[in-house]
Amino acid sequence: MIPPAAVSEETATTQIVLAFEDNKLASALFGQYGQNLALVERRLGVKADSRGNHVALDGSRGACEQARRVLEGLYEQLKRGQDVTTGDVEGVIRQAIAQGSLFDFDLTGRIAFEEINLRKRPVRARTAAQDGYIRALKKYSLVFGTGPAGTGKTWLAVAQAIQMFERKEVDRIILSRPAVEAGERLGFLPGDMREKVDPYLRPIYDALHDLMDVRIVERALESGDIEIAPLAFMRGRTLANACVILDEAQNTTSMQMKMFLTRLGENSRMIVTGDPSQVDLPPGQVSGLSEAVRLLDGVEGVGHVAFSAQDVIRHELVQRIVEAYDRAAPIRGDRR
Repeated sequence: MIPPAAVSEETATTQIVLAFEDNKLASALFGQYGQNLALVERRLGVKADSRGNHVALDGSRGACEQARRVLEGLYEQLKRGQDVTTGDVEGVIRQAIAQGSLFDFDLTGRIAFEEINLRKRPVRARTAAQDGYIRALKKYSLVFGTGPAGTGKTWLAVAQAIQMFERKEVDRIILSRPAVEAGERLGFLPGDMREKVDPYLRPIYDALHDLMDVRIVERALESGDIEIAPLAFMRGRTLANACVILDEAQNTTSMQMKMFLTRLGENSRMIVTGDPSQVDLPPGQVSGLSEAVRLLDGVEGVGHVAFSAQDVIRHELVQRIVEAYDRAAPIRGDRR
């Protein structure tokens, strides 16, 4: 038992009651079936009980104060007409935790996170790593984004490409990835080239349709303003006035990566994403992504942002799954 004198103001139990003026916004803030409040409870160690547009927070003073500022910050986001998703809630919580001092936490720090402004809606960084990634995408001609699934590498890359396209900073968007996986070769798949490649590029298509009007996406695909190109078809080309994205780059060979990077033409940007822990190349084959990141480290005009399991913004269980596999990697002797 902690002596009374040892109980600090930060750990003392307290209750804070919050009232939000707009019932509709309060409902959106709390989430369907209270899922956003449940996330705040689990992550910050408080109890959140909602009634109408009120919510009572019970727990240590520090945790309650932190939860209060998180909820008030998200409510302000809703008042600005912006949606609040589970990922947004997780992002604000993570930033609050990263601030260190519970009482010095400043929501303006989150507002200062970089944004990618699209016609359909703004895309905001949710973690410090994503903030650094967006800044790198705006600054460098070639950016590597590496790390586990669910960190937003591909999604943010597509958002940056769309912004450049909408602002006419580039004439086209070119999307590519290695098209040979798990022993399947394109020649054995049915359909024309786009139909053959589509299954491999589904995550990129999902991002396109999420961030652009569907009709605009389809027209751009038909006109070639958005081009789907297997990595093997890049050889011999010079990609000028384009934003080029290479996804799943951990499955490129050393020669494929060199070939791709040297396609960079005038007024173009390249974004290369991949997860070095998910290499599907034959045993003993060096991943072109890992090699390129090492060789180009410190080269002027090249940026690299490495995400970790702490940056996963999918279901919170995904982060724990990634961490469990990372802990097991040294035991298995993984050399990827």
